[in-house]
Amino acid sequence: MKTLCLDFGNTRQKAAIFEGDQLIDESVLPDHSIDTVSAIIHLHKPMKAILSSVINHDPAIETLLSEKTIFHKLSHKTRLNFTTPVGKPETIGADRLALAAAAVHFYPGKNNLVIGMGSCITYNFVNQAHQFLGGSISPGMDMRFRSMHEFTAKLPMAKADWNYPLIGYDTNTNLQSGVIVGIASEIEGFIEKYSQKYGNFNVVLTGGNSAYFASQLKNKIFADHNFLFKGLYALSELNN
Repeated sequence: MKTLCLDFGNTRQKAAIFEGDQLIDESVLPDHSIDTVSAIIHLHKPMKAILSSVINHDPAIETLLSEKTIFHKLSHKTRLNFTTPVGKPETIGADRLALAAAAVHFYPGKNNLVIGMGSCITYNFVNQAHQFLGGSISPGMDMRFRSMHEFTAKLPMAKADWNYPLIGYDTNTNLQSGVIVGIASEIEGFIEKYSQKYGNFNVVLTGGNSAYFASQLKNKIFADHNFLFKGLYALSELNN
């Protein structure tokens, strides 16, 4: 039995196919059009589907998925494997719900901090009682580079280069060091503050360049590029 998991993010739209509980295919979509989704359904013929979207996508996509699969759209009405005792559940992003679900599914009974590296960096905390307590949101890597270029008169649009020097020797390398070292230091700082407050502590880094940043951090971290997809699959099983 195949399950289609769709993740419509601000920067990229992605799809994953699970056969049973095994992820067998993952792809970045050229767009989020109904033709693209229809092509995936035609190719893989999934029985179930789940959609996580933080963008304004074509409503016809949901109609198509409902006609061709047993479909669930991730929202605040979704049946979850955790509770949301604080704030307003309807304001929690679908991507954060999926990350929290994956944390509870794979690391039950632990305090979990899931750090999602996308357009923004989200810090998502689920305690050992399986309560999603919230966290933090900060600018992602591309957003930091772009903002320094767009909100100044002369700074160039720099891009990540993993061979950056710690001490920048020109404008470009100064920007690279500031963004990349800044993100790594920010993540270390958050982990340190959480670890001071909570025991039995687990950290998962996912999305974007998570593998690179995980290798730079001194703390023990689980890096899983597909963690959000695994959360979507777990929620699909729970709701479909």
